[in-house]
Amino acid sequence: MEGIITKEIEIGGRKLSLECGRLAKQASGAVMVRYADTMVLVTAVAAEEVVEGTDFLPLSVEYREKTSAAGKIPGGFIKREGRPNEKEILSARLIDRPIRPLFEKEWRYETQVVATVFSFDGENDGDVLGAIGASAALMVSDIPFDGPIAEVRVGRIDGEYVINPPVTQMGKVDMDLTVAGTADSIVMVEGESREISESDMVAALEFAHRHIKEIVALQKELASVLNVQKRQFEKKAVSETLAAEVKSIAYDRIRELNRSILKKAERSERAKAIKVDVLAALAEKYPGQESVIEELLHDIDRDAMRQMILKEGRRLDGRGYKDIRPISCSVGVLPRTHGSSLFTRGETQSLTSVTLGTKLDEQTIDGLLPESTKRFMLHYNFPGYSVGEVSRMSGPGRREIGHGNLAERALKNLVPGEKEFPYTVRVVSDILESNGSSSMATVCAGSLALMDAGVPLSKSVAGIAMGLIKEGDDVAVITDILGNEDHLGDMDFKVAGTRDGITAFQMDIKIRGISFDIMARALAQAKEGRHFILGIMEQTIGGPRMEMSPYAPRMTSMKIPVDMIGAVIGPGGKVIKNIVQQTGAEVNIEDDGSVVIAAVSAESGSKAKEMIERLVESPEVGKVYKGTVKRMMDFGVFVEFLPGKEGLLHISQIDHKRVNKVEDVFKLGDEVEVKLMEVDDMGRYNLSRKVLIENPNPQPEDHEREHRPQHHHSDHSRRGPRR
Repeated sequence: MEGIITKEIEIGGRKLSLECGRLAKQASGAVMVRYADTMVLVTAVAAEEVVEGTDFLPLSVEYREKTSAAGKIPGGFIKREGRPNEKEILSARLIDRPIRPLFEKEWRYETQVVATVFSFDGENDGDVLGAIGASAALMVSDIPFDGPIAEVRVGRIDGEYVINPPVTQMGKVDMDLTVAGTADSIVMVEGESREISESDMVAALEFAHRHIKEIVALQKELASVLNVQKRQFEKKAVSETLAAEVKSIAYDRIRELNRSILKKAERSERAKAIKVDVLAALAEKYPGQESVIEELLHDIDRDAMRQMILKEGRRLDGRGYKDIRPISCSVGVLPRTHGSSLFTRGETQSLTSVTLGTKLDEQTIDGLLPESTKRFMLHYNFPGYSVGEVSRMSGPGRREIGHGNLAERALKNLVPGEKEFPYTVRVVSDILESNGSSSMATVCAGSLALMDAGVPLSKSVAGIAMGLIKEGDDVAVITDILGNEDHLGDMDFKVAGTRDGITAFQMDIKIRGISFDIMARALAQAKEGRHFILGIMEQTIGGPRMEMSPYAPRMTSMKIPVDMIGAVIGPGGKVIKNIVQQTGAEVNIEDDGSVVIAAVSAESGSKAKEMIERLVESPEVGKVYKGTVKRMMDFGVFVEFLPGKEGLLHISQIDHKRVNKVEDVFKLGDEVEVKLMEVDDMGRYNLSRKVLIENPNPQPEDHEREHRPQHHHSDHSRRGPRR
């Protein structure tokens, strides 16, 4: 077809192709990215008119997976895709974070990037392809964009780094790292690992960057063919006179404020007072310039803070580069939860609870991959009051989902497998105060709360956020960053782990030219800070509690023969429902015969286990059973001595004395203790009661006669149907 342009390259043994000119031609830019048989269409569109009154980049990124891409129909009653699920939100963040810093500062046109997975081959995830496509679509559009960037996934299998490992191989990796970068440097990192070293992480980043550069070059080839002219837009020129006057009024006050050790709220109030005074002083001379003046004040604050850190080695709260704010930890703060903790670091505070559930509490994950379940969940909440604001109380936002996912990754690999610890675990972190790095506070609080709940974590886990201030060759790597240091700095690098290695990481860089040496330095400093925090946490609780909360369910595991599963479940679930109803326990049976019984009381769990054991028990000659009279005949009674198994208690085996009619001794439903004497050739069970009763008039031949099998009922038809 005329006008179609395709560029391709081989990455990781599979073909990566970029195609434009055939699809979505009315979008500002559109590229179909194909990797093996996974295809993601990414479009970029920018509005024609400026969004007036905005002082931020009006960019939105959407990532959507069509279930038809994997040959599936959506579950539920509404058979179409709905609001984005957690996987789609996290994938959208992996696209948004690396491209956002590369738009021009003055760009105020509403811009939307949409990545749609139209084909999924079951092996290659579309998330990193969406980021590649977003960059390519922006490059071939008229939207000003300082790209391209590329994104790859790095795994490590048996000590070897693998680029874009197939989804089916992810269970074998000890590292899952998503890396985005330009031709010059890394701009974003996100991932998890099984306690890798800092040097291993730097090596993984270098491995990723080699492939990133190849994909960046491919996008440049594509853009060069089209030679698109970027949109020209008006950039408001700032009067040098105005800038000088703002600086003369505000600089000294801002400089003094930066050197004052204040609480976050007080600092904010004093900064607001400076802004009000400057606006009032310049209102008559510069009418309608309020937004320009506010932006100039922001730039003065940024420059003043950065110079103070670089030249004086001093931070806003008086700390040095490596100092960590005061930390306090406590556990068991919520009496009726299964586990809880309160972690406070400076003005950042997380109240975290742990709930232990059963197999039925697992989360079902449905998407392009086959349906699966999730037994460890961490949810993060960030209410407005945590930063002194009024906010709408609705569902979690994208930031909350992203922060919760990062903390979940930091902790989940330390929780034992289902066979060792058959619980579903939910951790909830509520941020009560925030001034920097609440996600890393969640990691610390989560580790403490899990140990308080008796979850057998193999080690404590802590997290720390690192920052960077870089002006030319002057570089400062700072530990445990404040909110302002994050906002006005050049890097936000979060690292979580144990004393033995890294378990999760997230990095966003706002400038170009971050070297691997700086990253290695930040990682080493993060390790030092992490170990310091772990020391404080371990003083609070040194390991998992030996006893769980009395309100947590107790788990009992057992194994039954696979061919007995149906007997335990019963027709329409009748038998297992009866067990649950009688005991109050929850019973879950796997296809391999594994049974997990969950009950709050030990008595309830034991009773359920006993009922199941009786259901699957094989009759044993010579064993005494407690049974129930089910049928009455002239020649004896039929007793159900095991669930579903009846035997004949002959009239001659009821008592030592003569019994004329069974009705003289029993009625239907009576409980009776019997001994299984024989299983005859036809598989019928013969029982005796009198062998369990002391004979008041023993005769020498009684013992032999009492143990002799009875054959009064050899005619099977007289016994009625066997059960």
